[in-house]
Amino acid sequence: MENTLNLSSSPHITGKDTTRRIMIDVVIALIPAVISGVYFFGARVLAVVLTSVISCVLWEYISRKVMKRSVTIADFSAVVTGILLALNLPPSIPLWIAAVGGFVAIVIIKQLFGGLGQNFMNPALGARVILMLSWTQQMTNWANPATPDVISAATPLVALKKGQEIIETIRPDYLEFFLGHALGSIGETSVLALLIGGLYLIYRKVISPVIPLSFIGSAALLVFIFGGDNPFTGDFVYHILAGGIILGSFFMATDYSTSPVTTKGKIIMGIGCGIITSVIRLYANYPEGVSFAILLMNVLTPMIDKFTVPTSFGGETKNA
Repeated sequence: MENTLNLSSSPHITGKDTTRRIMIDVVIALIPAVISGVYFFGARVLAVVLTSVISCVLWEYISRKVMKRSVTIADFSAVVTGILLALNLPPSIPLWIAAVGGFVAIVIIKQLFGGLGQNFMNPALGARVILMLSWTQQMTNWANPATPDVISAATPLVALKKGQEIIETIRPDYLEFFLGHALGSIGETSVLALLIGGLYLIYRKVISPVIPLSFIGSAALLVFIFGGDNPFTGDFVYHILAGGIILGSFFMATDYSTSPVTTKGKIIMGIGCGIITSVIRLYANYPEGVSFAILLMNVLTPMIDKFTVPTSFGGETKNA
C-alpha cells in the first residue's frame, strides 16, 4: 500500500513555549514590583536584588559543574528564583544573608533534588523560611533604608496582631495599601505593581488565574466570616492588600514544579493556601501565613495530582 499511516508515540504536537521564554516572561512581570520597591525603600533594594540574583546564578553554575550536569543558567530559572527571594526579604536585610538565601534556594532545595522541575517546594519560599528561622531578628527588621533616621515601625499585619487601638494610629488606608505606602518585604508593598505583573503572566498564558483567584477568594471569605469581633464583620480587604497574599498567589503558588496540573487540583491548591493563611493570621502567634501555606500545599501537590489527574485512555495496569 502506498498510502500508509505512520504512528509514533506522543507528544504529537509541540508548542513554541520554552523554559527560557517562560522565565523571561516572569522576570518581566516582576520588574514593576522591583521598581516599586526601589521607589519606596530606596536604591538599596537594587543591591538586595542583585545580590540575591547573582548568588542564585553563581550557585546554580557551581552546583551543576560539581554534579557534572549540563549548565542551566541560560534558562533564567535561577534569575527568577533570585528576584522572588529578594522580594520576600526586608529592604534592610544584610546582603550576606541574601547571598546565603541564594545558596539555600538553589543548592539545597533545587539542585540536590534534581534541578528544575524536580524540586518539591518553591525554592525562594523555602529559602525565606529557613532564613527566617536562622536569622529571625534580621528577617523581621522593617526599618526603611530610604529614611534611616526613622525608627522601624510594625508592618500592617504585625499591627493587626497587637490590637485595633494600635492599628488606628499607623494603619494606611486602602488606597495607600494598593499603591504601596506600607512597610513589609520588598515585594509586599505595592499591590498595583504585583497585579500588573500577575495580569501580564495571565495574558501571556504563563499562569492560569485559577490558583490566584481561589487563593484570594478563600482567604477573603474566611477572614470576612471569622476575622472580626462578630461573625461576618472581618476586614478582608485589609488582609488581602496587606502582606504577601498577592505576591504569593500570582508568583509562587503558581510555580509549575510545585503546583497541581489539573484545574480541579489548582482549585484545591488555592483554597488550601487560603485556608492555611487565614488560620495562621487569625489564630496563630505569627502574623503572616502565606509562605507556610504555599509550602505545605507544595508538599501535598503529588497527592492532589494522584486524585485529580484523569486515568489515561484504556485504563491503567495494576502492578502485582
